[in-house]
Amino acid sequence: MNALLRAGAAGVALLLAACQVVGPDYHLSEKAALNRPDLQGELAGAGAEVVSAPVPADWWKLYQDPRLDQLVTAALASNADLRVAAANLARSRAQVDEAAAAGGFGGGVDLAAERIQESGEAFLLPDKVPVANIGNVALSAFYQFDLFGVLQRGIEAARANADATQAAADTARITLVADVVRAYTQVCAANEERAIAEQSLDLQQQGVTLVQRLRDAGRGDETQVTRSETQFKSLRAELPRFEAQRQAGLFRLSMLLARPLEQLPAGVGQCAHLPRISQVMPVGDGAALLKRRPDIRQAERRLAASTAGIGIATGELYPDISIGATVGTVGIIDNLGKPSTNRWGFGPLLSWTVPSNGARERIREAEAASQAALAHFDGVVLNAIREAQTGLAQYRATLERRDALADAARSAQQAAEQTHRFFQAGRESFLADLQATRTYTDVRGQLAAAESQVAMSRIDLFLALGGGWQAPQASAARL
Repeated sequence: MNALLRAGAAGVALLLAACQVVGPDYHLSEKAALNRPDLQGELAGAGAEVVSAPVPADWWKLYQDPRLDQLVTAALASNADLRVAAANLARSRAQVDEAAAAGGFGGGVDLAAERIQESGEAFLLPDKVPVANIGNVALSAFYQFDLFGVLQRGIEAARANADATQAAADTARITLVADVVRAYTQVCAANEERAIAEQSLDLQQQGVTLVQRLRDAGRGDETQVTRSETQFKSLRAELPRFEAQRQAGLFRLSMLLARPLEQLPAGVGQCAHLPRISQVMPVGDGAALLKRRPDIRQAERRLAASTAGIGIATGELYPDISIGATVGTVGIIDNLGKPSTNRWGFGPLLSWTVPSNGARERIREAEAASQAALAHFDGVVLNAIREAQTGLAQYRATLERRDALADAARSAQQAAEQTHRFFQAGRESFLADLQATRTYTDVRGQLAAAESQVAMSRIDLFLALGGGWQAPQASAARL
């Protein structure tokens, strides 16, 4: 018996000495898009409208709007999508604990009692064996060796998946913040544009009244009246559109905050001025963008998990090795614990399934999945740069259009003021004065719409830049 134990121990020691971690160790290829030098520098499209300063983590506070801060805080505390993300993150962390608990020491307890009629011939007895009450009590303990690193690869995969789930939660948060700011901006823009449209409508009503008086005095005709009334009705038809935009923004805020409309912060529905940032737009650079965007971190962690999956698949080619011991007592219940019923055992256990059931094919499948994950990761990196560059170009274009309309508005205002002075001096008619004022009001409406486009483009750009959510230090170090 001692010789058997020594032989078993020697065999286990030999296996331990030969242990290795199967599958490739994860490292990011130098050829990956993330490591390309041409993606690390200043973002294309940057100009005087933006500055290469770090994007703040709480970028919405650049608006210096307490009501907006309140909306974002409430959404982060109660949004349904974030609750789903939190549950997914808790599940992935539990999976990490589950993977870490695999292997190593284990044990069990077996208790059994039964009244049994055994077969006499099973014991080579010609006579019938008496019916008896048989009991079985056994304690077992074992240790499973991770000789080939399969369990280690499982832990690596679980941790990488947990990191990817954390990045997905970060994506949900920055998307939520952008949606809240966008919905609030939509409410403010609708109210502001409606107020300007109502001013234009009032001026058009005055024009209709004037043309009707001129007709009645014999100084105009019915065609002028009809044309003026048509313009009035056309302007009036635009008012429901602004109210619909306002209501849509409020309903979206209600959904994002998981609150009914009447429980939204006071004054949200009456916001009449667009939120504006108090400084030049900070955009950072390409290197900071690639480390900050959570979708890039998520894709990189999925690649790491896929690489670990190769090792898990490779481990199916190798046996499972464990060593264990049992002690117990089995026999007639009245005799349990007596020397004649006691038993014990100790020794190594090897379990190996010959790899002929598709194990090698699963390795190739895992390798192909890793290549696909790498290609997806490169695609996410390139798409992040594209979104940032496109966002910058669109933001610059909306600013240029806004500035051009602002210049037109100044000219229209100057023309309206000059015409009004001429009217007061008797050198222009009231109709000309009214028309100049209406033109100025129309340009103001276009300028308000352009300001709304600038605000929305700014939000889209913040979202493309990763929203300012900084990567955890552990994840950032891997990148």
